[in-house]
Amino acid sequence: MSTLPPVTRSRLEMQGFVGLDDRTLAELAPWLRFTPAVCTALVGLGTFTPWPWLLWALVPIAALGAIFPVHPFDLIYNRGVRRWTGTRPLPPNGPPRRFACGVAAVWLAGTALAFSAGYEVTGFLLGGVLTVVGLLVSTNDFCIPSLVYGALFGRPRAGGAKRA
Repeated sequence: MSTLPPVTRSRLEMQGFVGLDDRTLAELAPWLRFTPAVCTALVGLGTFTPWPWLLWALVPIAALGAIFPVHPFDLIYNRGVRRWTGTRPLPPNGPPRRFACGVAAVWLAGTALAFSAGYEVTGFLLGGVLTVVGLLVSTNDFCIPSLVYGALFGRPRAGGAKRA
């Protein structure tokens, strides 16, 4: 596939993947879902089991994704999975996706805290909503935290400029 539907390009650019040509973005588009899909699966598992220890373990992983341009699960893809897929490495995450990781880290901590304190209904609600938000980005590239980032700070554009 060498072209990308405009809605997919728009959603990936909303996440900060700007300045990539159509061919590169079309090749990487399905694999840009890898990290959100792994995170979502683990959040869902931690929520619906419920295993607060797993949610607590995900907090620093999400925080690292917020701090650095390469998420720890992107490293797993770049160092291993892509050898089987035959694709190029994932590009660095821009500010919107990193913002989303920061939101996830805080949300995970709240969810884990709710379960740890015995507030299971609150834990299930928080974790369930986070799982749904993760499913959106994992299945159709629509990232609500990146949308919020764009509303607050402007949408990213190639060359670092932002558009409101």
